[in-house]
Amino acid sequence: MKSFADILAGARRLGTRRFVVAQAADPVVLEAVEAARREGFCAPVLVGVREEIEAAAREAGVPLGSHRIVDIAAKTEAAAAAVRLVVSGDGDVLVKGLLQTAELLRPVLDKETGLGRDRLISHVGVFRVPGFDRFVLVTDAALCIAPTLAQKADIVRNAFEAAHRLGIADPIAAILCAVENVNPKMPATTDAAELVKMAERGEITGGRVVGPLALDGAVDPEAARHKGIASPLAGRADILVAPDIEAGNVLYKSLTCFARAEVASIIVGARAPIVVTSRSDSAADKLHSMALATLCSAAPG
Repeated sequence: MKSFADILAGARRLGTRRFVVAQAADPVVLEAVEAARREGFCAPVLVGVREEIEAAAREAGVPLGSHRIVDIAAKTEAAAAAVRLVVSGDGDVLVKGLLQTAELLRPVLDKETGLGRDRLISHVGVFRVPGFDRFVLVTDAALCIAPTLAQKADIVRNAFEAAHRLGIADPIAAILCAVENVNPKMPATTDAAELVKMAERGEITGGRVVGPLALDGAVDPEAARHKGIASPLAGRADILVAPDIEAGNVLYKSLTCFARAEVASIIVGARAPIVVTSRSDSAADKLHSMALATLCSAAPG
């Protein structure tokens, strides 16, 4: 896939998915879900207090005739109720509504009743950057604050799975650092070198890993040649793995604010994709995120 039009077309081909919205009394989220419904890949399941959902729908001008509403007694129950629906097989994609991300993730991560699968969950942004001929994935810009080596390995595995859903059969993950040399005083570089070894040993599968690399050496073949970087993977990265949340978040927002990149983003690594949109996201970005979640909800293969 080369564009978000391709992602939308792919979502439509897969058919309808049940999008379970936790605390759905949010006009902005209802507008996004309605756009996805009109595109033909979203069957909305709205969880919350019915009267509040109906009021939010009136504000957004969204008709609720074809939407399933799961009425609950109090909005504080919405996250747990939404997760139960997905766990039980009554939903395919979990969507954050009018609540904090931490409130949504609490039942997601419950060891007994949640959506975990013995792997870290992580955030993946998929960017279409002007001037680039391919998607660029950035991870993790929103969830994992200071990932350990083991957590970084899971972040790479999750990103590989997302890349496969975009048709990238052999994705290259660049482990971003400030320099290309391993420096014991810079733990991110030692982690990068170890992640490369883990991939070579088959402990990380689904793609190839290169690092440590600075950003230019990761995405620009000419810069990589000029720096004398020997790896044939340098300059060809599909996935940019940040050393921590600050670096990932700055890169993510630099691409949207300065490069005016289009973006879709989801949380991956759970048993179902999770859509966590922001009010600052454009309507198109929200729609793209839901289409991406549809691709990631399909069975592998």
